[in-house]
Amino acid sequence: MNGSPLAPRRLDAAWQCASTPAGAYATPMALDACIKWLDAQVPGTVASAHRAAGVNDEALAQPFALSDHWYRLTLHAEGKRRVRFKGLATIAEVWIGDRKLLESDSMFITNDIDYEFTGTTTLHFCFRSITPALAAKRGRARWRPRLAQPATLRNIRTTLLGHMPGWCPPVQAVGPWRPVELIGESPESIDRVDLASRVEDGDGVVDVTVRFFHAQAPDDMRLECGEASATLVWKDAHTVTGRVRVPQARLWWPHTHGQPARYAVQLVGASTGVVSLGEIGFRRIEVDRGPDNAGFRLVVNGVPIFARGACWTSADIVALDASREKLASIFDACRRAGLNIIRVSGTTLYESDTFYELADEYGILVWQDFAFANFDYPSDEGFQRAVQQEAEQFLARTRRFASLAVLCGGSEVHQQAAMLGLPFDAYQQRLFTEQLPSIVAAMRHDVPYVVNSPSAAAGDTSSMPFGTRGGITHYYGVGAYQRSFDDVRRADVRFASECLAFANVPDSAALRLAPNASRPHEPRWKAGVPRDPGAAWDFDDVREHYLRTVYGVDVARLRYEDPERYLTLSRAVVADVMGAVFSEWRRKGSSCAGGIVWNLLDVRPGAGWGIIDVHGVPKSPLHGLARVLQPVQVLVTNEGLDGLDLHLVNETAHDIRARVTLSCLRDGAVKVAGGSCEITLPARGVERINSNGLLGAFFDTTYAYRFGPRAHDATHVVLSDIATGEVLSEAFHFPDLGVADRRDPVLSVTVEKHAARWCLNISTTRLARWVHVDDPNYYAEVDWFHLAPGSTRRVPLVARRPDVSMKPEGEVVALNGTAGASYTA
Repeated sequence: MNGSPLAPRRLDAAWQCASTPAGAYATPMALDACIKWLDAQVPGTVASAHRAAGVNDEALAQPFALSDHWYRLTLHAEGKRRVRFKGLATIAEVWIGDRKLLESDSMFITNDIDYEFTGTTTLHFCFRSITPALAAKRGRARWRPRLAQPATLRNIRTTLLGHMPGWCPPVQAVGPWRPVELIGESPESIDRVDLASRVEDGDGVVDVTVRFFHAQAPDDMRLECGEASATLVWKDAHTVTGRVRVPQARLWWPHTHGQPARYAVQLVGASTGVVSLGEIGFRRIEVDRGPDNAGFRLVVNGVPIFARGACWTSADIVALDASREKLASIFDACRRAGLNIIRVSGTTLYESDTFYELADEYGILVWQDFAFANFDYPSDEGFQRAVQQEAEQFLARTRRFASLAVLCGGSEVHQQAAMLGLPFDAYQQRLFTEQLPSIVAAMRHDVPYVVNSPSAAAGDTSSMPFGTRGGITHYYGVGAYQRSFDDVRRADVRFASECLAFANVPDSAALRLAPNASRPHEPRWKAGVPRDPGAAWDFDDVREHYLRTVYGVDVARLRYEDPERYLTLSRAVVADVMGAVFSEWRRKGSSCAGGIVWNLLDVRPGAGWGIIDVHGVPKSPLHGLARVLQPVQVLVTNEGLDGLDLHLVNETAHDIRARVTLSCLRDGAVKVAGGSCEITLPARGVERINSNGLLGAFFDTTYAYRFGPRAHDATHVVLSDIATGEVLSEAFHFPDLGVADRRDPVLSVTVEKHAARWCLNISTTRLARWVHVDDPNYYAEVDWFHLAPGSTRRVPLVARRPDVSMKPEGEVVALNGTAGASYTA
């Protein structure tokens, strides 16, 4: 409906804001004429207004929520209108002229004001200090988490972003963070549209309710969905409703398993003309809990899905809002990497309609936590009413989105209480076990509900909520708890809704933008490294553990003797570790049905949890995941004395006739053993081949027997299409992941423009391990990959800035190389 004259008018421009001491001014009429006003964009926050005025990011890290902040807008309107406030953070008053017409105490609730305008007037917001709300008594909490400070944030319906020491910068959310709209300027102005879809007997069914702001003279009105249409029925002078059936509708799929088919939906009437209501998809989502009722696997349209993705934070922690262009680039990076799910954690907030529209478009499932985390929440009647309104509004707003796949009560509430020693019965909250599931059942019965993340299997009262062998877990065995790769199989994870947190180092260009924090020995480096509150270690320490144990390096010595090498190895090791874990989880015979990495996006510059940096550039772990998460994929697992297992994944809807070729290489170039076979990969299946069967004779592919010196240093596996010869997937295995051997692979690179895009053609004579592009003006769309001897790979480049006029100029390097290959256009 965006752009239609019947749609609400967004009041985005010409706002101003000003900050005052808490309680200094009771009304807008009392505001001092000497107060300094800043231009402000809406939607936005006080912090984003200060950023636009030139305040640097460090100065934005202040307790905005403890002061008062005023917004004002001069507005011209005539007649009865409705002003809609889609999100006011957090204790807010709304004044029109000299009248206070609204008080709100939740940033997650939409509020409306109906007002008879008579020309030019001034609209004021006052965002009050949250200090009194923090001090209010709402019952005694059974536990006090360290995650967010102060603990009485449990009383307030606001995001925890900005209140979590060690997790994110303390930029506190204050202001009109969601759009402000004016409704009713046209006689046919549409107030609300409620769209819902379902699949019924192979057909797609769309239910619609359209409510007009002004009373209408009922006329013929139709709903069109694709080629199907149906006449709507007037319920009253403001409301028209109806249903359209799309015969044998194309289904919406996550992009890894099919096309995310969508249908345009239009309202057609004599008075309204043709009004676009957006697009809608048809799908069925269920949960398979396995024969022991302890598993958790998403089933979309009857097909079991291996869900893999990352947890969402915010694309802009200052404004809490991001452009469609920025969000689209993130979704595109996820799709290219093979990710098919994003979890919006309870520590954050509810995302915009644009976010869900893009998830639908790109075929990305969304696991949505309700905005609750860690706390023992109040149970009084007022809090329950606020939760009811918040949840119902969110579900009504997102009812039309096919991508919404899981609704979860919140994050780490059960885990927090259990880790503090409370028994099962002591940490149950009616909020999660009764209130939220009943709302979901009434409004989104097509979306599975999970009581908490993590949580034990349904009915299991004896296991820890974070236990790995049943239910939903947060798996940090490999990662924060510094376990070896063997733990991945031993843990028998069923579904990891969080996993694999590391301090992920961004590329050199990003580090150059932070000159005082670009090296690990600089004091400000640690400001960008996340840590758990109260822990004596941080996530640099976690990454360095794997540098020592996997790569066999003296970390401290390397860090001060060769900091560039330290950074390169730091980037490579997380790609190796994440790739190894997901290869184990996707193998044939695995009990795991999904893993969601913590986190997708950085919220500040530096070595954060994100696998995409604060500038929107993918980091090495996202590229490492892309090597093992594609819909058609060959994976390698080390089975010790049994050699290598090759797992051939085909998530597509059709069989594939393929050839598997295995080559064991010495010195990165000389083939010392090998073999191949033809195989049919069944649709939606995983096949397994052992290396011994391909080789036809004994060869110590894993160097487990150790009969003399190692005969090879790498195994290269290629999966190719028999009919076309196209390479479908490649995988590499290194019997020794150590990095001491640095024989130059002899890289060469040329630059060309291909389809109006700059590209690099990268070649090597020997196997090149973890090839990486370093360019100050561009980053590689495909990066951090292994390159087989004698092969060439075309790598598209992406401009780091939209206005870049510089040509590509940089260097291609490899982990096992002694020198890079420079290039310039």
